[in-house]
Amino acid sequence: MPRVSTYLNFMGTTEEAFNFYRSVFGTEFLAPIARMGEMPHSPGRPELSAAERNLVMHVELPILAGHLLMGTDLLESLGHERRVGNSMTINLELEDRTETERLFSLLSEGGSDQFGLVDMPWGAYWGTCEDRYGIRWMFNCPNDRVG
Repeated sequence: MPRVSTYLNFMGTTEEAFNFYRSVFGTEFLAPIARMGEMPHSPGRPELSAAERNLVMHVELPILAGHLLMGTDLLESLGHERRVGNSMTINLELEDRTETERLFSLLSEGGSDQFGLVDMPWGAYWGTCEDRYGIRWMFNCPNDRVG
């Protein structure tokens, strides 16, 4: 079933922030925190330091009325910077590639294709864009769903 969540970006403080949110809302993470070091190394990218390998790749926390907060740490070694405009993203989880591609195309029109739609190692057809109004959108569709 499609869902919408809020994705938050931090510079090394995702775990701390999400432990705080967990205490505020009295809920538990949906799965163990995924770490950067659990992802396969991408050719052409520098090796992550031990500290960066321990940073949060992904975490999910239900808050109110079925809404999820999701989060990740940005990586300084890859030139990431947290600034106004990239600290929050609206995450769309869709059921098929056709709808994913349609929405991606429409929302990125007049904006920017920040990371085009591709199959990712965690089992999703994934990408991000910024719309013409500066709002960031993330798309996730299970790899096995073809529209």
